[in-house]
Amino acid sequence: MNNRYLDLYFRCPENVRQWEPHWRQQISKAFSRGKIEATIRVSDNDEQALTVNTEALNTLKQALDRVRTHLPDSPVPDQMALLLAPGVLKTDAVSDTVLKSACNEAMSAAITELIAQRQSEGSALRQLVLQRVGDMSSRLGLLREKLPQLRQQQRQRILDKLSSASVQADPLRLEEELVYMAQRADVDEEMDRLDAHLAAITAALEGREPCGRRLDFLMQELNREANTLSSKSTAIDTTNTAVEFKVLIEQMREQIQNIE
Repeated sequence: MNNRYLDLYFRCPENVRQWEPHWRQQISKAFSRGKIEATIRVSDNDEQALTVNTEALNTLKQALDRVRTHLPDSPVPDQMALLLAPGVLKTDAVSDTVLKSACNEAMSAAITELIAQRQSEGSALRQLVLQRVGDMSSRLGLLREKLPQLRQQQRQRILDKLSSASVQADPLRLEEELVYMAQRADVDEEMDRLDAHLAAITAALEGREPCGRRLDFLMQELNREANTLSSKSTAIDTTNTAVEFKVLIEQMREQIQNIE
């Protein structure tokens, strides 16, 4: 797939290219995203009826009569040799109606088979992406549980530094600064948005409509929130979680490039 939009390319003989617009319409109805190359080959059927071109055969007979007049002792060609002479045998040309019907039938069969293959591959990709969505949700839940403890540890580290430096700070001003630092490091909104994006990914994958472009957008949003989470981190646990998120997001992004 690996395309944001539908990109069609045809390889076919000139005598069937006139029907390319119809095939483009067929493919566009079946697929909305990806790069598709269609190759059409037209070959003569070995069982196609052969007919003798009597006009060419009469011309050949007249030429042989003239040869016999000048070279009476020359050997007479057998029937097979006569049939192999240029223009003596001809095949009935296939009508445009028959050729178009055969090409359309082959195209429809190819589209049906490609749909079945993509559905099978899509089902496997869906499970891979959902598994990583589940991993992110689990890590997000663990981080939520740890946040109160992490915030308390951050607060205590600041108080311990002030105590070790023998600094007497105004209690009210100190509390204001601690609240300000806690607000700057607050990641509740980022985690809420991550939850919402993960839910949107699950809903898109469980729907019946093409969702590749939407998933592309959601990957960008997930990555943005993971970066913000990392930039606000004040503890190694939060940093590690953000890194794990970015790894999972990149894995999903690679798979989503093959989802319509």
